Amino acid sequence: MAIISVGGTVTGWSEGAQKLLGYRPPEVVGHPVSDLLINGDHPAPTGPCLSEARQWSGTAAVRHRDGHRVDLPLHLHPTFSDDETPQAFVVTTGAGETEPDRRMVEWAFTQSSVALSAYSTTSRSWKWNAVTHEGEQPTPTGHMKASPADGDGAQTTAGQARAVESRQRQAAEAGTWPYSDLLGAGRSDEEFLRCVRRVAEEAKPSRYEHLAPATPSAHQRAWTIEMWPVRSPDTGQVAGVGAAAFDSTEQVAARQRLALLNEAGSRIGTTLNAQRAVQELAHLAVPRFADSVTVDLLDSVTRGKEPPPGPADTAVALRRVAHRTADGMPEADTEIGTAETCPPRSPPAHALTSGLTVLYGADDPELARWAADVGGSAHATEHGFHSVIATPLQARGLTLGVVVFARAEGSLPYEQDDLLVAEELANRAAGSVDNAVRFSRERDNALTLQRSLLPRHFPKQAAVEVAHRYLPIGRGAEVGGDWFDVVPLSGTRVALVVGDVVGHGIHASAAMGRLRTAVRTLAGVDLPPDELLTHLDELVTHLTSDNDVRNAPDPGQIGATCLYAVYDPVSRLCTMASAGHVPPVVLFPDGTASVVQLTPGPILGVGGLPFEPTELELPEGSLLSLYTDGLIEARGHDLGVGLERLCAALASAEPSLDVTCDIILRALLPESPADDVALLLARTRALHTDQVAAWSLPSDPAIVADARAQASRQLATWGLTNAASITELVVSELVTNAIRYGDAPIGLRLIRDRTLICEVSDASSTSPHLRRARTYDEGGRGLHMVTQLTQGWGTRHTPTGKTIWAEQRLPANGP
Repeated sequence: MAIISVGGTVTGWSEGAQKLLGYRPPEVVGHPVSDLLINGDHPAPTGPCLSEARQWSGTAAVRHRDGHRVDLPLHLHPTFSDDETPQAFVVTTGAGETEPDRRMVEWAFTQSSVALSAYSTTSRSWKWNAVTHEGEQPTPTGHMKASPADGDGAQTTAGQARAVESRQRQAAEAGTWPYSDLLGAGRSDEEFLRCVRRVAEEAKPSRYEHLAPATPSAHQRAWTIEMWPVRSPDTGQVAGVGAAAFDSTEQVAARQRLALLNEAGSRIGTTLNAQRAVQELAHLAVPRFADSVTVDLLDSVTRGKEPPPGPADTAVALRRVAHRTADGMPEADTEIGTAETCPPRSPPAHALTSGLTVLYGADDPELARWAADVGGSAHATEHGFHSVIATPLQARGLTLGVVVFARAEGSLPYEQDDLLVAEELANRAAGSVDNAVRFSRERDNALTLQRSLLPRHFPKQAAVEVAHRYLPIGRGAEVGGDWFDVVPLSGTRVALVVGDVVGHGIHASAAMGRLRTAVRTLAGVDLPPDELLTHLDELVTHLTSDNDVRNAPDPGQIGATCLYAVYDPVSRLCTMASAGHVPPVVLFPDGTASVVQLTPGPILGVGGLPFEPTELELPEGSLLSLYTDGLIEARGHDLGVGLERLCAALASAEPSLDVTCDIILRALLPESPADDVALLLARTRALHTDQVAAWSLPSDPAIVADARAQASRQLATWGLTNAASITELVVSELVTNAIRYGDAPIGLRLIRDRTLICEVSDASSTSPHLRRARTYDEGGRGLHMVTQLTQGWGTRHTPTGKTIWAEQRLPANGP
């Protein structure tokens, strides 16, 4: 390369020029350029180029330093100052290159279907072909063509050359680049220019990707620009940067589709909620795949029912569950939750009846009618859909609903490749909807089973005031086996029960139901707590043994804990026994709360180990709290910390037990407990002396008449004279049987509560049996009469013998 002034003096001489012609810079710089030419003057074409300050390309005969002739292909490039005055000329050469070869390379550069460009690090200017800069129609040399006013086919004038040179210099200084028009950026792209400078500085190839937005917009395309350093063959230094741009819109669109589907796998169906699943589909598709998305499910599906297999009928009711539109698009008239049928011959109707994905373009009359029906006349006119895809939501051969993707003005119409994307999105959503509906149905069935096994209403009784809470686990259909119960017993006593079957699922619920039934049955025979748990343990052992035989691969062994407590409001004594269950907590009337210190036995099903009863006296108004371990271990605390928190929560108890239950749950449970929780609160009551009358009787048949008289006088005191005749008969029969078949001491007790209870106790453990008396039998009719005259009778064993009781309704005029 050489630089010559406007007057023709050499002002610059590169190392490459020295190697080519042999002259050192001091021998050339400052001398006329004509000294180097063999003809002694400028070649004929160069004179006008110098005078008119325009570029020139041609061949010149140059004298080598040793005197021989060298024919060189020269390129003359003018440079200009800020006021567009010519400053100098840059002369470059391509030794060994013929003029036809050079022009052929330029033609290839200009006529390439690939956008090509080159950036010079010396002049900081760009050269590009016509494909790169669509707005200026560059000539093969990269300069603008002459306008029609300059003449058809005329060469560029000096003024045009100066304008092009000025524009390139201004573009380089402003940071603009030839791809701005190609990519539609309309502004400088600092990232691209930094990439160009990095290629020039590091001399390493690089790639720049201009991606179209991930929306169905038709205004921008995607390009991949490959850049490489251009080195001087003489010096090996980087003289510029070459760039080639490739239209990668289709490839980027394919990648965006795959990215959308990949994201759909993680964003659709994050919860087992059908409506949430289709809402996630709508939020994902707009605006990346559609300008508007509507999702309608069969009304039967929204109510948890399974639709018939195959395509749906057009008359089927659909309920709108999701709708989303891009910014600037009006909402549809159909509101979320509205149920209606599809218009006939509409895209959703065709998708439902055929079971196939359908595509409608702007020319389809059904699309115009449906758009008007869906969005209203204004919507159809101003933002009318020009491209619609309707695809059914199908899973396991069942049609669950339909989803409609629509694009409006300003977006590209759907193509055939988009059908696959729509089907895949719909399939993912349909699978999630199906799973959510099936899960809801199974969970509802499991909860229905579990709640059917738990008490809905407790029977009326006078011993305690109760309140309860049962919280099934918040996730999944694997319900637990927690249970509780309140069982009225004879003598106004009450049994309080709480238990927990190990594990979750239908097996746990079924085991819980069997255990609760067994507890009620054993409680009906008035067994003490320790004996009841012993029988219950034997039952669980037998159930486990049966499962081992029938289900050898999956034994499904039953393990459970249970706490059984009996409270007597007459004595105010509470007797309880535990089978591996957490201890209860008592809040006394003075406001102190403490954990009951009982001896826990083994969990049910271990077998062979005893259960120890614990007895404590509870003042009237004491609050007894029975619960399962999910309450005190919900926040990951150990048993001691959980019990302390429960005692603190009980200390804040309110007069209302329901409010107290809520206080306890809020204080101890997180938002989503990891285990089922059962809580049973019982506030004790007491029966005072004005409701209980007791006598000790000798073992003498003559005392029977006196016992009847004492009972009659007590009933008169209570104002129950209407019940005297039946009560005297019951007292007579029960006292006579105790004297005849029992052992002393004998006791008689009357209890006035919701019913009138007559109890006769003795020291014998032999229980009476109801038998059918034959015609000529003298005995055996007493208990039959008691059965007919009362609403119930029974026997319970005590540590000193037994008690036979009979219960009768209070007369209508009683208290």
